[in-house]
Order: sequence, then C-alpha cells, then structure tokens
Amino acid sequence: MRVAGLGAAVPQQRVSNHDLAERLDTSDAWIVGRTGIKARHIAGLGETTTSLAAEAGRRALADAGLAPAAVDLVLVATATPDTPCPSTSARVAADLGLRASGFDVNGACSGFVHAFHTAAALLADPSIGVALVIGADRFSSIVDPDDRGTAVLFGDGAGAAVLTRGEAIPGAPGVLGTDLGGDPSGVAILEVPRGGAYVAMDGPELFRRATRGLVASGSAALGRAGATAADVDLYVPHQANARIIGAAADRLGITEDRVVLDVAERANTSAASIPLALEAAQRAGRLRPGHRVLVSGIGAGLAWSTVYLRWDR
Repeated sequence: MRVAGLGAAVPQQRVSNHDLAERLDTSDAWIVGRTGIKARHIAGLGETTTSLAAEAGRRALADAGLAPAAVDLVLVATATPDTPCPSTSARVAADLGLRASGFDVNGACSGFVHAFHTAAALLADPSIGVALVIGADRFSSIVDPDDRGTAVLFGDGAGAAVLTRGEAIPGAPGVLGTDLGGDPSGVAILEVPRGGAYVAMDGPELFRRATRGLVASGSAALGRAGATAADVDLYVPHQANARIIGAAADRLGITEDRVVLDVAERANTSAASIPLALEAAQRAGRLRPGHRVLVSGIGAGLAWSTVYLRWDR
C-alpha cells in the first residue's frame, strides 16, 4: 500500500499559554519548560469532531487527486465522537458525499495508528482499493478547563491519510514492519472515570510508561523489518509533549534532526496528532520518496501501535 494524500484541519480559535495564565495558576515559561507547548486550537461553536474530520478528509482527498467517489472505506479514530450512534465515520461519509463502508476506532492517542494498521490489512480485500483514515478528537469536550494539569496539555484537531493499494514488489512503498501491544495494568493512569465528565491523569507515571512503550514498540517494529534506528529517515511519534518525544527518540537512538516535533502550536490532539504531524512534515519538505518513516502511537489503555513504512510521495 501507499499513502496517496494527507490532510489537516484545526479549529479557528488559538489559545496561547498567556491566555491560560490569565485564569489558571500557570505561566508560559512553566508550560513550555515541561511540555514544549506554546498554544493549542480549541473548537468553537459549530466545530465538531465530525466537521474537523470531514475537512481533514476532504483535504487529504484533494492532496491525493482523488474524487470522493473513489473511496471504498472510511475509518475514523476518535475518543470524542459527537454522538454514540451512528459512528463518526458514517457522519463523515455523509458530509463528504461518500458511498463507502466504515467504522470508528477508539484507541485514544494511539487510535490513528491502530486505524492505519486496520486499513492497510483491509486493502488486501479486492473490493477495497482506497481507504480514508482519519484521526480526529475534540479533547476540550472532556478536559476540565479549570484543571491546570490537563487544560494546558490538550488541543482539538483532525488529520487524515488516503491509503491506496500498491504493487507488492521489492522496493515498493508500503509497510516494512509493525508492532501492536499494550499494558492494561495502566488503564487508570489516563481515563475518564466511570460517572465522570473529565479526563483524570497521573502525569509522572504516564510519562514513564509512555516513554517505555514508545521505545519498546518502535524497537519491535524495526526488528521485524530487519532494521535499526540508523535506517530511520523520519520518526513521527504521538505528539504528547516534547519531553516524552525527546526521551523516546534518545533511547531509540534517533537523532533530533530526524524527529518530527509538532506540539508547540497544536499541543496534544490525541488521535489527530500523528496525521497532523505527518501533514506538517510533508508541507515542510521533510517527507521524500523512499524515506523510511517510523510512526508510533501510545494512548490511554495503555495501548501502543507502530508502523515502519517506506514513503512514496
């Protein structure tokens, strides 16, 4: 398979650290020093998980040069659907005028890579030639705006990728190695508790486990591909915060110049973070044909998911 197009969408409203410091006991220096985050985009009236996902999908299709009618499958990774039923994928398909099957994947911050895995596998079905994979979350809907421990960390947004079937020949673009895993003993480290309305988080423990999970998963995917960190041209992990990304890259042995860091203006956008980072890297000219890209997500659960692939755009 190959990634034929990428798209991104974020809400209009930009909320800086200085804006948060006006009502919370925090500061720009404190937030930047601990997370690398300077601002985030927060959904306003009429900006929903569905609308953000649909816009990202629309832009990804335009980037791929494909009409909506070409799409056979829509997968949306989200932990913040607008409604429990029907799926966000169905609502996105309706907004885009698609006649395609689809379903949602709730893997929180690892959701996009889970959905990517799923779409790549389903492309082996001869009835599916084009899959639209979207990560979209409106975490502002489940974050307590008065909790400085979480309000500073999260933003809203959506990113999308168009996957198409390619020729299975040596040197062709596609998945080189994968890894899926998890540690359910950490389920309470980041969760919306039963009966609760907002996310609760054990920040220090999440930092430790997230870093370990990213390193273990990245190493496993590279090992299955017969590759090492030296073979990675670009590392695109979940954009939780700069310290986790830096620690994971350092332990993997991937130098800073090969790491995509996209948290400064977007913060942690959960399932949207990886496709947003990929789209930003593409715009910056950092993704080139033949590049070997390590994409790794980790999220609430704790669950992790990694894809090591050869790029062709």
